[in-house]
Amino acid sequence: MSSTTPAIRSVRARPVIAPISRPVKNAFGVIEAAPLVLIDVTTDQGITGRSYIFAYARLTLAPLVHLIEELGLDLTGKAIAPFDLTSLMDAKFRLLGWQGLVGMAVSGLDMAFWDVLGQRASKPLAELLGGSPRPIRAYDSYGAVDPVADEKDLRRSLEQGFRGIKIKGGDGDLANDERMVKAVRGLIGPDIALMLDFNQSLDPAEASRRIARLAPYDLHWIEEPVAAENLQGHAAVRQTSPISIQAGENWWFPRGFAEAIAAGASDFIMPDLMKVGGVTGWLRVAGQAEAASIPMSSHLFAEASSHMLAVTPTAHWLEVLDLARAILAEPIQIVDGAVTARGHGLGLSWNETAVAKYLV
Repeated sequence: MSSTTPAIRSVRARPVIAPISRPVKNAFGVIEAAPLVLIDVTTDQGITGRSYIFAYARLTLAPLVHLIEELGLDLTGKAIAPFDLTSLMDAKFRLLGWQGLVGMAVSGLDMAFWDVLGQRASKPLAELLGGSPRPIRAYDSYGAVDPVADEKDLRRSLEQGFRGIKIKGGDGDLANDERMVKAVRGLIGPDIALMLDFNQSLDPAEASRRIARLAPYDLHWIEEPVAAENLQGHAAVRQTSPISIQAGENWWFPRGFAEAIAAGASDFIMPDLMKVGGVTGWLRVAGQAEAASIPMSSHLFAEASSHMLAVTPTAHWLEVLDLARAILAEPIQIVDGAVTARGHGLGLSWNETAVAKYLV
């Protein structure tokens, strides 16, 4: 192994539409398949770092691929030093800002950079960061469900050992939310954590009204009851809510979390690796969460998030919404309702046959 730090030789991004095991219905529509961008960062030492990001919609795939590859051209020849590269990209986009597609591209590249370092050291990322892989308690993440039609899937989740189930509300009125929550609670029993995600679909007054009605069903948290950027609205809902408030998947980079924590916007936080600044951003937010004694969960990207939660002092829950299973050579494994980080770096490798099949 060379003693020098590997440098970026090339960056490749590929768009795929990956099938998922079940549609995910939320207040704004249905996700039938996963539009993903696969990122490969090749170094001058022959190591390829990998990551992927979730594009949310097919129409964002092409601009994300172009943006990532153009950024890669700018970074060619730079040493794989993620903190330095984050500072460089921060300066590059300071006037533009790096929410939205820019933030997703930057975060995806950061994850791939850390994957390079883990592979070079022949260590899982969790170990490279000073911890060790360990089972992380996971919850199975659903969309809005039909308790009758989806009963088989819900029971399968319990058979896999999941101790938490998340469902989505807000796609109908309060009576519909209550019907769904009541039925799912009856199906899974009192000992399984039940989370409800409103996906930013309510205003503060309506959120408070619904939460008050749903409180008897022992919900573990209410997620994103109002618009993510409405920190005062989140704080107002939290002030009267008998149920803990969860948010963070749509807060951008550590600065966004600092503002949210200062506003008292939520009881729990759940950064998304694709929006928080990748591994580098996550580490900084984990420090904020520890200082504020806030439990911290993950959003999506269970493969990488299992490494990150293993080194997060206030680690809470790992979300399992298995968007990339169809294109991974080694998908995550659920053992007794938990996921353990594995492999060197992030432990990602592509099933190239499947990638070719689902390539856009």
